Amino acid sequence: MALARTYAVALVGVHGHLIEVEADIASGLPATILVGLPDTALREARDRIRAAIVNSGETWPNSKITVGLSPATLPKRGSGFDLAIAVAVLAAAEAVPPSALAGKMFLAELGLDGRLRPVPGVLPAVVAAQGDVNTVVVAAPNVAEAALVPGVQVVGASTLTEVIIWLRGGPPPSLPPVPEPPAGPMPALAMARKIDLAEVLGQSEARLAAEICAAGGHNLSLLGPPGAGKTMLAERLPTILPALDTPAAIEVTSIHSVAGRLPAGSGLVTVPPFCAPHHTSSMAAIVGGGTGTVRPGAASLAHLGILFLDEAPEFHRDVLDALRQPLESGEVVIARSGTQAVFPARFTLVLAANPCPCAKANGTGKGACSCSPAARRRYLARLSGPLLDRVDVKVRLQPVSRQDMLYDRKYAEASAVVAQRVAAARDRSAARLAGTPWRVNAEVPGAVLRRTFAPKPDSLASLDRAMELGQVTARGADKIIRVAWTLADLADQPQPGPDQVNLAIGLWLGVA
Repeated sequence: MALARTYAVALVGVHGHLIEVEADIASGLPATILVGLPDTALREARDRIRAAIVNSGETWPNSKITVGLSPATLPKRGSGFDLAIAVAVLAAAEAVPPSALAGKMFLAELGLDGRLRPVPGVLPAVVAAQGDVNTVVVAAPNVAEAALVPGVQVVGASTLTEVIIWLRGGPPPSLPPVPEPPAGPMPALAMARKIDLAEVLGQSEARLAAEICAAGGHNLSLLGPPGAGKTMLAERLPTILPALDTPAAIEVTSIHSVAGRLPAGSGLVTVPPFCAPHHTSSMAAIVGGGTGTVRPGAASLAHLGILFLDEAPEFHRDVLDALRQPLESGEVVIARSGTQAVFPARFTLVLAANPCPCAKANGTGKGACSCSPAARRRYLARLSGPLLDRVDVKVRLQPVSRQDMLYDRKYAEASAVVAQRVAAARDRSAARLAGTPWRVNAEVPGAVLRRTFAPKPDSLASLDRAMELGQVTARGADKIIRVAWTLADLADQPQPGPDQVNLAIGLWLGVA
């Protein structure tokens, strides 16, 4: 009887923790004891693993088996520990050499017949194991995802028998060659690239607002009647955003992997994600949560991309207000008994709303709006003041006439043209923010903004007056200065001038 150990990974949010899996076989009544804060799914692994080992032609030790998962204070959830526990038990029973487990991590669920099944969250799990192990064994469908992490040898297998033969010194599992991960975005996002900002006609001010928000990472509010182009504009915002660099792509892909949203065989998510949940979505669907395993919500799935809330006043008030914390901190913190999951959630929020409940056009004609001023105020009041205070740019869209569409068709710029200006502006802000943890102007904290990146006092005269009149809050003043910096970056100016500050005030008040 012996002791054997190997490694697995426990995920808390999108952060992986290396787990040492120990199996000890000792004299005593036949029993399998699992210790180390396992959840219900993991406790059931005892029966799955025994059936998988027996059905793979191996002998289950008829002794007292103790399986320890260390560190014992960290909760363990899910079925991804199955394969690690199985090989540790076999090594303790000397069915495979214990030395063969050195430097290896095992991550897969076992079927009763010994098949290896894929599990979510493989990418962040391999990232967490990087540097501590040199070989990762996963189910065949997870090979492409695990191979996205450089510097780690990935072994894919279809059955437990293949893994046992390999550990005994036999050939590695024979799988079809792993295709190179696609260099571009995922298929759904590739389709999104076919839409173009030039298709939004008659809304030049709204297109300019979208360009500003893309360049500085600012939040955007679109208010206007149906058919004015609010949804079209929001859907085309990702087409003018720069592609994600490798660290950001790994972070975004990890979130989608944990959520089980990563298509099999896909590469890194290099296009900023676009997430548009329905207005009936629950708080858990938006900010994350769930019973048992905590999953990321739409706010985290939109990390480093766009979170679009169409018909924003129709969302539940508490759901909207729950976004206030991630808008400030850039992350969602979900506390559960015994654990706390942190999901990145630094997204650009885009709100779209009709001006009134009936959503009819203004005027005096037959189809004109008949809502009273009080009804309009109540409808828009569903968007709380603290939430709107966190929105940098507010635009009111007007109905588009046929003449506007014909005229604007000649002058509406394509996404590729606007994207070049956005990329140039981001390069300027990145050079200014070099050596800091912030990427775009919208992320710079207010204290640093006022101390290190404060515009010249004569440029802020109009902002000082607006604050004295009570039109702008202290948080609003910070957001106005951030937008002014983005306008200066777009204009290739070293400092925001009075014109940029005045325009930023108008965009924040929604009167530009």
